[in-house]
Amino acid sequence: MEILRYAAFTDRPDGGNPAGVVLDADHLTAAQMQAVAADLGYAESAFVSARGPGGATVRYFAPEAEIPFCGHATIATGVALAEREGPATLVLSTPVGPVELSTRRTADRLVASLVTVEPRVDAIDPAVRTQLLQHLRLPEEDLAGDLPVMLSFAGNVHPIVPVRDTATLTGLDYDYDGLKALMAAQGWGATVAVVHRVSRHVFEVRNPFPPGGVREDPATGSAAASLGAYLRARGEIAPPATLTVHQGAQVGRPSVITVHVPPSGGLTVSGEAVRISG
Repeated sequence: MEILRYAAFTDRPDGGNPAGVVLDADHLTAAQMQAVAADLGYAESAFVSARGPGGATVRYFAPEAEIPFCGHATIATGVALAEREGPATLVLSTPVGPVELSTRRTADRLVASLVTVEPRVDAIDPAVRTQLLQHLRLPEEDLAGDLPVMLSFAGNVHPIVPVRDTATLTGLDYDYDGLKALMAAQGWGATVAVVHRVSRHVFEVRNPFPPGGVREDPATGSAAASLGAYLRARGEIAPPATLTVHQGAQVGRPSVITVHVPPSGGLTVSGEAVRISG
């Protein structure tokens, strides 16, 4: 078994979000995939099986649990395949449904793009919202006044928590155990997206990820897509629009995620990925 290592949403090996990629996982059990992901210790790893013309099956594992969908590991998978077989478009069968994955070459780089499943945006129960903010250690005065806390899905459910300024985002220091327990109780298996709007189409974000056994995710493609779905549902942007999401600086792995928001349907998440030496 060859375990590949890529950093996604970056152009350098020490940036972005590392992901393990196994391109021939047909012989692996779920327990073996989980063991590989735990050994790597990355936020998520992707395991590809049943590869055929135009398609494949993918499963995603964090160090402590299987995850329904992972954006950065999908981007890493696209680049890994393109480096070996050339740019192409294929449809991935994932636990959340079919996801289109395409790659293209730009100058001397490969860029991968995925199209999410149909998103949805929901209100959050007031009592759950109170607990969420308590565990994030965010008082009401630290929140953005014009953007509410809501739940958004574009492959995973992500609470979207807008804060008022960069200083609040930078100073985020949350209760790991408390947030992990709350997220388990609510069935939130991915990250919480704490976001700050820098300009109309540019955001800074941080993503605590206790369900996966990771304190903070350096780049979260599904959360970036969920943010785009949230903004579209609220009329905060005029589709078609393109968002730029900056993440990972606070954990020393800066990343850039591009999200294309069409008038309806799935959103397109794009980024580079580079090989990390084993």
